[in-house]
Amino acid sequence: MFKRTIAIILIFIVAFTSMAFAKNQTPSPITPYALDAVPLNNEGQHHYLLLCTDQWDFNPNRLGNTDGILLLTLDTRVKRVMLTSFSRDILVQRPDGVIGRITFIAKNYGPDALCEIMSTHFGVKIEKYILFDMKHVENIIDHIGGVNIEVNNAEARYLKRYAIPRDSTVPQMDLEGKYLFDGHAAVIFMRIRKVGNGDYGRTQRVRTVLSTIADKCKVMDKNQAEDLLGAIIDNIGLTNMSLADMFTALGYALDLRGAEVKQLSIPSADAHKIIMYAGMIVMDLDYEKARKSIADFLGDSFLVVD
Repeated sequence: MFKRTIAIILIFIVAFTSMAFAKNQTPSPITPYALDAVPLNNEGQHHYLLLCTDQWDFNPNRLGNTDGILLLTLDTRVKRVMLTSFSRDILVQRPDGVIGRITFIAKNYGPDALCEIMSTHFGVKIEKYILFDMKHVENIIDHIGGVNIEVNNAEARYLKRYAIPRDSTVPQMDLEGKYLFDGHAAVIFMRIRKVGNGDYGRTQRVRTVLSTIADKCKVMDKNQAEDLLGAIIDNIGLTNMSLADMFTALGYALDLRGAEVKQLSIPSADAHKIIMYAGMIVMDLDYEKARKSIADFLGDSFLVVD
């Protein structure tokens, strides 16, 4: 018993010492572009920042953390839909000059500030955003009749343990396979964090759901697309897009029905390190590599055409 007690004490000492050491880690310096020095966007590419907070009940005066950050690019020149997801744990330089997690920017400084930070940190000029909460996303998915998602056994076990309603998938959630998810179950699926490849797996699940929505949009006619746009407008928390902007984006999307959906996750495995900073586990990016990944991803279509 005495030896066991000593062993436990030693474990706590080692753990505490390791945590104390980790908390002293200093993130790499971050040098954003000046806003007027952000590279020009590629011809025909239209960027929209899609954000989702970790709230079910939206309050514009008390935004939650930004749980989902995804850049939707409609490439009307080369006919591609491009999805770039960003981890919420990425370190950025805040508007006050202090380094902090990107998940807190919209909450503390507003979505427009997040657009500016995305532009100056990643070298893509982003001016338009739409911010949702989880209930908004649920409603939009329900509006289109749910989404078909293939899950692995680990994801299936998690969803069963989470106790999503028994009728929220068809067939009822059991083992790995393809299921029709209603809106609530799809949101829970996107937010899984403890299964698979950590935050990479989580951002991949977000892209999976959005790609599935895009696939359903491929067969929509103009009236159905306008009906979906109406549902989206009804479920927006905040945006700086006018109604005219919305219909312009709809026009781009209609022209891209049937287009290939390309995906990218930022950061890549070789472009960051995990550190402890301000008491949190965060991603310390190699911004030079991250910017090159995005530039190559967005520019690849131009190499094909040119």
